[in-house]
Amino acid sequence: MTPALYRHQWVQNPLRDVLAGMVGTFALIPEVIAFSYIAGVAPAVSLFASFVISVSIAIFGGRPGMISGAAGSVALVAAPLVHAHGVQYMLLATLMAGALQVLFGVLRLQAVMRFVSAEVRTGFVNALAIMIFAAQVPQMLGVTWHTYALIALGLAIIYLLPKLSEAIPSPLVCIILLTGIAMAVPMPIHTVADLGALPTGLPQLTIPHVPLTLSTLSVVLPYAVAMAAVGLLESMMTASVVDDLTDTHGNQKMECTGLGISNILVGAFGGIAGCGMIGQTVGNLRYGGRGRISTFTAGAFLLLLMVALHRWVGQVPMAALVAIMIMVSISTFSWSSIQDLARHPKLSSLTMLVTVAVVVATHDLAAGVAVGVLLSGVFFAWQAARLLTVSQTRSGDVETYTAAGQVFFASADALGEAINYQTDARTIIIDVSRARFWDITSVQSLEKIIGKLRNHDKTVEVRGLQPEQHEIISAQSQENLLSM
Repeated sequence: MTPALYRHQWVQNPLRDVLAGMVGTFALIPEVIAFSYIAGVAPAVSLFASFVISVSIAIFGGRPGMISGAAGSVALVAAPLVHAHGVQYMLLATLMAGALQVLFGVLRLQAVMRFVSAEVRTGFVNALAIMIFAAQVPQMLGVTWHTYALIALGLAIIYLLPKLSEAIPSPLVCIILLTGIAMAVPMPIHTVADLGALPTGLPQLTIPHVPLTLSTLSVVLPYAVAMAAVGLLESMMTASVVDDLTDTHGNQKMECTGLGISNILVGAFGGIAGCGMIGQTVGNLRYGGRGRISTFTAGAFLLLLMVALHRWVGQVPMAALVAIMIMVSISTFSWSSIQDLARHPKLSSLTMLVTVAVVVATHDLAAGVAVGVLLSGVFFAWQAARLLTVSQTRSGDVETYTAAGQVFFASADALGEAINYQTDARTIIIDVSRARFWDITSVQSLEKIIGKLRNHDKTVEVRGLQPEQHEIISAQSQENLLSM
C-alpha cells in the first residue's frame, strides 16, 4: 500500500466516518458485553479488547471501514480455556494468537483462506450461530418468569422497531427500555453487574500471571492456534464482505498482520482476542463509514461511553443480552442453506453438514473448518479423477491408448487399469498429449505401465511428453520413460 493511499483512507470523508463510527459503537456495545459472558470473562475484558482492537486495527489493518472487536467466534473458542484455567491463561493465549497471526501475515499464509470453499464457510457460519444460541440456554434455565417476559419483549423491540424507524439501532433501544423497566420495577433477574466489574478508567498494561513452563505451553498453545485461525478466518470473511459492498480491495496481508498486532496489544492490556465483526461492519458501511477514522471512532467512542456510563451499564438485565444474542444467532445462520441442501451437489451439502457437526460436537470452530477443507479437497480430487478418460483404438498390429484429463494420485490407477497387457498387438502407443500429469504418483504409474508392457514383449511408444506441457516430468524423466 502506497503512503498516498494510506493517507487518503484517513482523510477521504472524516465527518461521515466519525458519525458512522459513533453509530457503530452503539451496535458494538451490546454484543461485546454479551460475548463476554459467553467467554466467561468480566465485561471489562471484552470492552477493553474492543477498544484496543478498533484503535489498533484502524492504524495497522488493511481493510478500511471494517469494524473489529471481541467477537463471538473467538469467545467460543476461548471459553473452555477460561473455565478450566482462568483468565490469566486466556491472556497468554491472546498474546500467542496475535503473534501467530503476525507470523501468518509475514509468511503470506492468509492466502490459505482461498482453499476454504463456500460450503465450508457456510458450515462455519451455521455452526457459529448454533453455538451462540446454545450459549444462551444456561441463562434461560432456573430463572423466574420475569426473565422470559423480558426476553420476549426484547425480541419484539429488536424485530419490530426497524419497521418503524432505523435511526437508532434496535438492540440499543432494547437495552435502554429493558434496563429502564428493570430499574423502575424491581424483579428477581440477573444484570450485567453480576458478570463482573465494568471499566472505570483507561486500560493498563498487564503481564499474564502464569508459570512459563512447557506444561503451560501445552495447555495454551492449542487454544492459541484455534483462536488465531478462527479470528483470521472471520476477519478475512468480513473483509470479503466489505470488498463486495464497496467494490474495492483491501490488503489481506496487512489485515492479517494488523490483526495480529492488535491482538498482541489486546493481550498486553488485559483483553480477549478479537477479529472482524460482520454485523457491525455492515452497519458501519450502511451509515457511510468507508475510511479508517470510522473504525478508530468506534473504539475510542466505546471507551468514552464505558467510562462515563459504567454505572448504568451495570444495571442492564441479562435478558436484554440474551434477546440480542438470539437475534445475532438467527441473523448469522444461513437459512437459505437449508433449501440449498436439495439443490446443491450432494458432496457439497455433505461438506457443509459435516463442518457443522464437527464444530457442534467438539465446540472447536477451527477443527470444523479443518475437517471441512479436508473433505472439500477429497471430494474435489474424487470429481477430478472421474474426468480422466482413456480411449482405445486398433490399427493392424498397433494398439493406441489416448488419455485425456488430469492424471494425479487419485486417477493414476485408472490409467493403468485401462491398459490391456494381454493384447496380441505388438506395438502399444500411449498418447498423453491431452492429459496433464500433476505429481510423482502419476509419473510412477506411467513408468509402471511401460515396464509391464515391455515385460510382455511389447514395443511401447509414448507420445505427448513435452516437459513444457507436463511440468512434473523433467527432460531427464522423459528420457528415462522412453528408454525403458
